[in-house]
Amino acid sequence: MPLKVALDQDPQLMAILRKELKRQRFKLEMIASENFVSEATLRVGASVFTNKYSEGYPENRYYGGCENCDELETLCQTRARKLFGCEHVNVQPHCGSSANMAAFFSVLRVGDTILGMRLDHGGHLTHGAPVSFSGRLFKTEFYGVREDTEIIDYEGLLAKAEATRPKLIIAGGSSYPRTIDFQKFREVADRVKAYLMVDMAHFAGLVAAGLFPSPVPLADIVTTTTHKTLRGPRGGMILCRKTLAKAVDEQIFPGIQGGPLMHIVAAKAAALGEALEPEFIDYQRQILKNSQRLATHLTDAGFRLVSGGTDTHLLLLDLRGVNLTGQAAETALDKAGITANKNVVPFDRQNYCVTSGLRLGTAALTTRGLVEKDMDRVAEFIVDALRHHQDESFLNKIRLRVEEFTQGFPLYPNLEF
Repeated sequence: MPLKVALDQDPQLMAILRKELKRQRFKLEMIASENFVSEATLRVGASVFTNKYSEGYPENRYYGGCENCDELETLCQTRARKLFGCEHVNVQPHCGSSANMAAFFSVLRVGDTILGMRLDHGGHLTHGAPVSFSGRLFKTEFYGVREDTEIIDYEGLLAKAEATRPKLIIAGGSSYPRTIDFQKFREVADRVKAYLMVDMAHFAGLVAAGLFPSPVPLADIVTTTTHKTLRGPRGGMILCRKTLAKAVDEQIFPGIQGGPLMHIVAAKAAALGEALEPEFIDYQRQILKNSQRLATHLTDAGFRLVSGGTDTHLLLLDLRGVNLTGQAAETALDKAGITANKNVVPFDRQNYCVTSGLRLGTAALTTRGLVEKDMDRVAEFIVDALRHHQDESFLNKIRLRVEEFTQGFPLYPNLEF
């Protein structure tokens, strides 16, 4: 039975939905933080659970009629614990940022010192950036990457930790393409008696598949989104030790959130169920193969990759050597039918609205069924667009080629508006 959304009485809204479905179907989605959920997850996310308030936790709700919510949330928790081997999990965070906020408040007081990765070196806004709540409520210190290798400077991390004595050290980021040595982070945290938090939002799917080191045995708290490589709905989770379970739960509710979005918790449960299947490991392996293939092509074409390559689903291009800004690259690719995002690179002199880099991801394309040979075509489209970024006519021709190419990888064929 087709998944059909009938909005005959609201043509304006239906037109917008149709345009977005068309955009997703006929463009190449390469934003590293995005993915496509399965049709099953899409259906569940639009379920009748959207109608139910369920403030609190299983067997301890503030409203009546939550018996099915209790069963649903318990199922979601059970699947998350099985997938990641954690002692406790909270599946209610609305997003990764709220998961991080609750994690901070569970072990910190306002004004405490946190040590996170510099945003321009691959970190995330919530890891201490001045414009984020984290930078406004806590004293922030930063570590970064070595200038020669663009790999995390672990010696510098230790030196900074010993000099600043943070109460919380944060590992993980949003544009760091390499494996992270969580054991070294644990040793530094123990050295200065700090809590260790890992934000694995970007690589959670790779962790679940055993293709990226798991931070769960080493970190005190692990936060993640449920989309990106985990391929679930937009939302967050917090994994932690049992000793922190009460503090974490209290900071989500009643600390920073009210009623959980139970329809999204249902979608999280659906996606986690899919992640427990053997096929999910094959999918994650293909993500990595596609990343490596794309990295090889772009390097051969003369583009420099930050750190020289990737160990994950994302690549970060340094465009300074080709006299191109990230903003210009993003715009050109969009006109060519490829969605990506400008991004700062280590030691970038451009501001955050312009940048010198371009971030690319392979998770969404892999979901659509692209394999290594297909990445050859994708690389060709990218290279052609960047080399002719000022030629509107040429970019339009690439867009037509992209649209024809995407038809070989149907997206949501049963979805209609």
